[in-house]
Amino acid sequence: MGTGKRGLIATAVAVVCAVTVLAAPGTAFANPTPTPSPTPSAGPALAAGKDLEAVRKKLDKLYRAAGRATDEYNAAEEKADKQSAEVVELAKKIVKGQEKLRKLKDRAGAAAAAQYRGGGLPPEAHLVLSDDPQDFLDGAGRVREGHHATKGLLGELTRTQEDLEQYAKDASAQWKKLEAGRKAKAAAQKKIEKQIAQAEKLESALQQEEQERLAELEKEAANKAQTAWLDSGILDEIDGKASEQGKKAVQYATAQIGKPYQWGAEGPKTYDCSGLTSQAWLSAGRGIPRTSQEQWKRLRHIDIQDMRPGDLIIYFGDASHVAMYIGDGAMVHAPRPGRTVTIAGAGSMPILGVVRPDADTGTN
Repeated sequence: MGTGKRGLIATAVAVVCAVTVLAAPGTAFANPTPTPSPTPSAGPALAAGKDLEAVRKKLDKLYRAAGRATDEYNAAEEKADKQSAEVVELAKKIVKGQEKLRKLKDRAGAAAAAQYRGGGLPPEAHLVLSDDPQDFLDGAGRVREGHHATKGLLGELTRTQEDLEQYAKDASAQWKKLEAGRKAKAAAQKKIEKQIAQAEKLESALQQEEQERLAELEKEAANKAQTAWLDSGILDEIDGKASEQGKKAVQYATAQIGKPYQWGAEGPKTYDCSGLTSQAWLSAGRGIPRTSQEQWKRLRHIDIQDMRPGDLIIYFGDASHVAMYIGDGAMVHAPRPGRTVTIAGAGSMPILGVVRPDADTGTN
């Protein structure tokens, strides 16, 4: 993670320290026989009685909560960017409208000055006082044109003023939405940092041997889920060929292997799960929604047996994680904080469904 985010996480650790679920009653994990060279305070206690499988499940819960909050953060950021752009466009319209209004007022002022120079008499009066019939006829035409021009000028002035008022109202409304979006983004950031801080504290409380065993348990759980998925025979049905865009997306995603996970990141050095998939497809010439939940909502749903490389696999009932299928029962994804972009079994987590970003141009 970036230095700024590490600082925020450190702050969050201090805030949640008093309420974290990590603290069980002190006597439960106390070391009855202190050694001459004591290990870190939590180490012996955890070694004596901590259920590592329970720790694994707790970590999974915390990181999934962080994943949901990351989706909230990314969605708020996307909305804020859109609203900022709309506010800028409305500001440009207001500036143009003010300039137009100024010119219209100048024209109206010029017309009033011309009437003043004519002795203050309206054009109709000058027309009646004319002795020349031809001048009268010519003048009548000019009067009609003048009436239309004046009427048009006043109408344009009114419309321009009304447009400016509407632009101002729209800009005010968009600004309020932007402020609300910023608050939502800040709230989501706090959620993320809180969950990650709790998870990091839980992991750091483990001894080295326990951390290694925990990593093994995580692999075992993923392998068990993948084996069950493959044993269903699903891979016999999945034989779709990638489209040209799909191939490009897969090439991009797999080229990021080894790069760290960072919530809210879209590359090129770090990614979160939907940051990786959205950028991979953008590199293939197809813009898709930024978050895993929006990818699930807005992209075309595909039956799992029709899945092909480049398709996106959405995980968990809340669509809080996304990966890219790369073929042979495998996917590439940015797993969670503390991990790097990697290849894993497509069935190693509960699959909600599959979506296809591009047109159906591949050969199934």
